[in-house]
Amino acid sequence: MTEKREQPQRTETVHPPDCEAAVLFEVLWSALADLLGTPATATLIRRSLKHAARTVPELQGISVSRERFEYHLFLPPEWKAGTAGTLDGLREVARELQPLLRELTGPVVLRRLRGIPEIERCRLFPPEDES
Repeated sequence: MTEKREQPQRTETVHPPDCEAAVLFEVLWSALADLLGTPATATLIRRSLKHAARTVPELQGISVSRERFEYHLFLPPEWKAGTAGTLDGLREVARELQPLLRELTGPVVLRRLRGIPEIERCRLFPPEDES
């Protein structure tokens, strides 16, 4: 009797509806700015972007700039157009951001972020038991 082996199937990342990377990035930026302030948010996002861009080149078009006392997050047009792969790029940024937040604030900020409906629905940060 021959054993039939199933071929592994390529799995595509499935995203819940209404998980637009540009909108989620803005939600993440706003939430972090409310919790930590914009200078700390800018620093953490810049650092996470730098590390994530090593594996996701599409992230190189994102920038954080300071104009006088205000910080701004600039997303390339393809992020605002919802181009495929942008949500995966944002998830890579979140993956880089997670240990930084945990080290600086313990579980507090990550719990707050996970409690934001858009972030939770789109699983930007995995639940605590998966991280």
